[in-house]
Amino acid sequence: MIELRDVTQHYGVRPVVRSVSLRIERGELAVILGPNGMGKSTLLGVMAGVLSPQAGSVHVDGMLRKGDPEEELAIRRRCVYLPDNLWMPEQHTGREYLLSVGRLYDVHPERVMEHADQLLDLFDLKEKGESPIVGYSAGQKKKIALCSALITEAPILLLDEPFSGGLDPAGLLTLKKVFQHHARSKQLTIVMTSPVPELVEEIATRIVIIQDGRILAQGSLDDLQRLTGCRGSLSDVLERLIFPDTTRKLAEYFQDYRR
Repeated sequence: MIELRDVTQHYGVRPVVRSVSLRIERGELAVILGPNGMGKSTLLGVMAGVLSPQAGSVHVDGMLRKGDPEEELAIRRRCVYLPDNLWMPEQHTGREYLLSVGRLYDVHPERVMEHADQLLDLFDLKEKGESPIVGYSAGQKKKIALCSALITEAPILLLDEPFSGGLDPAGLLTLKKVFQHHARSKQLTIVMTSPVPELVEEIATRIVIIQDGRILAQGSLDDLQRLTGCRGSLSDVLERLIFPDTTRKLAEYFQDYRR
């Protein structure tokens, strides 16, 4: 479905993604985890085609990303990229925005209107959907952005930190249940980034841990538990893999604090 081959991405002279090879199969829900500044969003941007790698290549459904214009257009019809901070036409209502995005992806007019109603109701935006986006709270803007990705009905979703941006508990629960449904049914291939393992532990079919621009480990939670010899939560696994000094530093801090 999505294959990265020896991808390297630089900002200036500093490599952010270093010779990464990765294959995401159809129907997977893959989560890219790692510390801040380690290349998670950059890697997703390369998959989405908003960044062109200095070396290596990205293939989607066997088609080369940023290659032949016809293939790139075919990829864009099948793929939705949702950045962490999405620009939206704030003078339009939420409903108008969703209908426009649905039409852009050639969703049938009757279906896009029906789906817009369902999404607005699902994310508690039914009344707010008739108001201009400029008046939305940060959490409501995040919800309408997520709705805009879902209304496309595209088979591939690339989502940069979908659980961030001020989502309330109801929004977090709704989003997790939507992702869980698609993970079980394998209707969508979803790749997302997240800095918070607790939010994605239940839904991920594959976890990709990145550090210093390289893939440190990947697999299911069971795979990572076997790798680290840790039968605890995903947070415990991450502590073993990328934060081995955290416990020691905390102990030293609290010891100094008590003095």
